[in-house]
Amino acid sequence: MEKTEQKKITNTDYEALISKSFENKSIREKTIVNGSVISFENDIVTIDVGLKSEGRIPLSEFSRPGQKPEINIGDSFEVFVESIDNSNGETVLSREKAVKQKAWNSLQDSFDNNKVVTGTPFNRVKGGMSVDLNGVVAFLPGSQIDTRQIIKDTKELLNKPLDLMILKMDKFRGNIVVSRKAISEVELKEQREELLSTIKEGSIIKGKVKNITDYGAFIDLGGMDGLVHITDISWTKVNSPSEVLNLGEDISVKVLKFDEELSRLSLGIKQLTDNPWDNIDSSIEKNNEITAKVNSVNDTGINLLINDKYDGVIALNEMTWLKKPPHPSKLVSVNETINVKIIDIDSEKKKIACSLKQTKSNPWDKLNETLKINDILDTEVVNIVDFGIFVKVHEEIDGMVHVSDLSWDEKKCQQILEGFKKGDKVKVKILEINVEKERISLGIKQLESDPLQEFLDKHPLKSIVSGEIIEIDDRLLRINLENNIIGTIKKSNLSKDKNEQRVERFALGEKVDSIIVSIDQKTRTLNLSIKEIEIKDEKEALSKYGSSDSGASLGDILGSILKKKE
Repeated sequence: MEKTEQKKITNTDYEALISKSFENKSIREKTIVNGSVISFENDIVTIDVGLKSEGRIPLSEFSRPGQKPEINIGDSFEVFVESIDNSNGETVLSREKAVKQKAWNSLQDSFDNNKVVTGTPFNRVKGGMSVDLNGVVAFLPGSQIDTRQIIKDTKELLNKPLDLMILKMDKFRGNIVVSRKAISEVELKEQREELLSTIKEGSIIKGKVKNITDYGAFIDLGGMDGLVHITDISWTKVNSPSEVLNLGEDISVKVLKFDEELSRLSLGIKQLTDNPWDNIDSSIEKNNEITAKVNSVNDTGINLLINDKYDGVIALNEMTWLKKPPHPSKLVSVNETINVKIIDIDSEKKKIACSLKQTKSNPWDKLNETLKINDILDTEVVNIVDFGIFVKVHEEIDGMVHVSDLSWDEKKCQQILEGFKKGDKVKVKILEINVEKERISLGIKQLESDPLQEFLDKHPLKSIVSGEIIEIDDRLLRINLENNIIGTIKKSNLSKDKNEQRVERFALGEKVDSIIVSIDQKTRTLNLSIKEIEIKDEKEALSKYGSSDSGASLGDILGSILKKKE
């Protein structure tokens, strides 16, 4: 407050003050009297109440909580007389006590008779607000601020007069508790009765958004609440009511259902406008290409908003020509406008099925024109699964390299697979193109010559080969022939003589000769036989040393051969 120039006391004023002093000889201590401001200096106000000495009161006592003092010389105020001519010859006055004394008397009357009082919140405190009741500070608990619970921030109530009811008074302790809710409840009861007498299904009424949940919004209609379910907010899909409605917002709603017994109201917002499905836009036709806005994306596809009033959806298999499409969020962004093709219209479910991939030509239709079997491609890994890797063959076509086609060495395949990561550059060979099934089989090991085939080129079927025994079990011997080319000799092929068909005759690491009798392409294993060597040797001996009509037995022939060797 700016200081006001002190006013000089005239002779007339002085005579008036003298006269007044004689009139107020009856002033007693602990009473409220009228006083006039005669000066103020250094935040101290000097008050004359008609006694020998003036009283001095701090300037702060002349202001309301949260406000600046407004005071001028000559202003008249009620003050409380603490003492008259004390030991220092001073009169002790209090403006604050006078205000409180008078306010307390008025508030007590309001409390006793359930009268409404006016208070102004001036400060937010723990648990509620401090309120000025004409000079007396009261407490307004947070729970007593409003019945409707639509106030987002109590700050908006500061320094605004409110109608209140006194719940509790303790003058001795200086404690007053007030409530705004108590008045609201009375008002709400009256509003509720009025609303119930007029409301009916189909009515359009105004309300305020009181609370927002995941499943809808509660609307304060002035006396009672109603629920707008999330499905009744808009004709199009709403992901969350908070995306459309704001707390405290004034809106119009339509009464859909009213249960008078339960006092339950079902409300709608979309019902205030015509159902767009009753008269579908001419652009909404099957096979039409249109623009749409991406409303949301999830693991199952893309949700669209078409013409601002229709829901559309793109399923995973309609996003791209890729067999293993990426997550929708990798292809589009929310609120992005994209071109789509309408592939189905479901009026019953109010859904329009769309396709993103069908706005482009099917790359499989012309794949054979650009790729063929045995072509070698430089590409990159786009996905890794338990059974192999997927690599990019075309912008929207992936091909698969099965784990078994990673290496000619079967034992290394799994290890090689585990070493891959997305984005790795790789070279692959096309093994098969199946346009009908939209499948391309690729290989990495096929970039190198097949060691098994190289071996067979040198050792064709019926050739005699040598190898080392690396495994013995009850049924067979496993032979390492060359460069991990594996052969097996079944027990029945160990000897022509059944008595010699025993695996225990052999030892690990032993070298054996055998004949290649067949190939197991699936397991890439050579089937070998020692018995076939014995049969071959017999035939050669009979052919060289005997004939079918000589009468000599095989034993005789072999005995003769042995004697000659001696």
